[in-house]
Amino acid sequence: MFSCNENRKIEYNITDFGAKADGITLDTKAVQNAIDECSKKGGGKVIIPSGKTVLIGTIYLKDFVNLHVENGAILLGSSNIEDYTTDTHKNMYKNEPHMDRCLIFANNAKSFAITGLGTIDGNGYFKNFTSKTGRPMMIRFINSNDITFKDITLKNPAAWTSAWLYCNEIVVEGIKIVSRVNNNGDGLDFDGCTNVRVSNSSFDTSDDSICLQASLPNKPCKNVVVTNCTFTSKWAGMRIGLLSRGDIESVTVSNCTFNDIEDSGLKIQLNEGGEMKNMTFTNLVMKNVPRPIFMTFAQQKACVDAPEEMYPMKAMHHFIFDGIIADNSKLDKNSAIFITGMPNNYITDIQLNNIQMIFAGGGTKEDASNEIKEYTLDVLDGWWPEFHLVGTLPASGIYARHIKGLSINNVSVNLLNEDKRPLVVFDDVIDSNVGSLFLNRKKVKKIN
Repeated sequence: MFSCNENRKIEYNITDFGAKADGITLDTKAVQNAIDECSKKGGGKVIIPSGKTVLIGTIYLKDFVNLHVENGAILLGSSNIEDYTTDTHKNMYKNEPHMDRCLIFANNAKSFAITGLGTIDGNGYFKNFTSKTGRPMMIRFINSNDITFKDITLKNPAAWTSAWLYCNEIVVEGIKIVSRVNNNGDGLDFDGCTNVRVSNSSFDTSDDSICLQASLPNKPCKNVVVTNCTFTSKWAGMRIGLLSRGDIESVTVSNCTFNDIEDSGLKIQLNEGGEMKNMTFTNLVMKNVPRPIFMTFAQQKACVDAPEEMYPMKAMHHFIFDGIIADNSKLDKNSAIFITGMPNNYITDIQLNNIQMIFAGGGTKEDASNEIKEYTLDVLDGWWPEFHLVGTLPASGIYARHIKGLSINNVSVNLLNEDKRPLVVFDDVIDSNVGSLFLNRKKVKKIN
């Protein structure tokens, strides 16, 4: 049932375990038997063979198993919700139990992988899965260590593509995610994970492409590197926060492009009582991204396990944004950088350096006098702190509020149409330093 060479490189072809691999027969048991045998024998590759379509419900990855989907092979999720088991933990967001099930699950597993140039297809079309029937995530891993994703294509999940909960030592390299056939199609969601490296990958998603979260107070999300990736999304390219009961820290994002993002390029939001700190974002190019940087410090409950009382707020500090080009010439007058803390709860120590932005402009005198609502609980009214709640900005380029220690240096904004609003608006900004700020290539000497 398996073959090995003198180096004990063991391969387990799922057809040797009875899989029909015809795309019609449900092969869950055969695939699971191959995984179990592989792990029991000390590890190796479980092969989804080239040219085959293998239909499955929920499978469980185990220690030392490399689920290898060969070039031209498809691992296809069943269209029947009953083929997805109910013992695969849960979605950590409140009011979303319809996303509790998943296709591929691992719990307390170590040193496993999903590799290969083939495709995992979640088959998550609306005709198969809705909120009423249940929408399984494609992948969920919990409390696991030493995980590798490499070269695989993940597409068509019914909900999130992947949720990684409280995992350590993660490498994601050279993958492609296309998640456009259903709602909430997040790409990679790392919740309370540490030592995460994502590189050389592409994302085309119906929700946030990469999320960094912390749903448990004692499980920080930290030591995360994202580099050499491309993002297209119906929502955010990268969202950091919302689920933020624990700390989120030590994050670097570099050498990435963001194209046709419908909400925000970098969406950074602390709202559940953790601490968020020490992050750098460098060498980024954005086109058609309404809010290149969108940062909020606000109180709101997002976690399914949130306590009844509202969280006490901690701190959000030390962020560097350096070397960013944002071309929003085809978008509306609300294309801008938006950063807001709370009264008496400041975001502290932010640098905006070496940034070029091309915006449409078009703001009026009336727009310039707009008062931006605070993200208080009555304003949020159950929503996350989203941009649509605040209205048109009184600034054409940068709006900053409730911040201590804001440095702006070598920032240039070109407006294509006349705009009656000031380029930069500060509201309750303490200890600011502005140097080399340009509007249409002319140095700005005074800001509001």
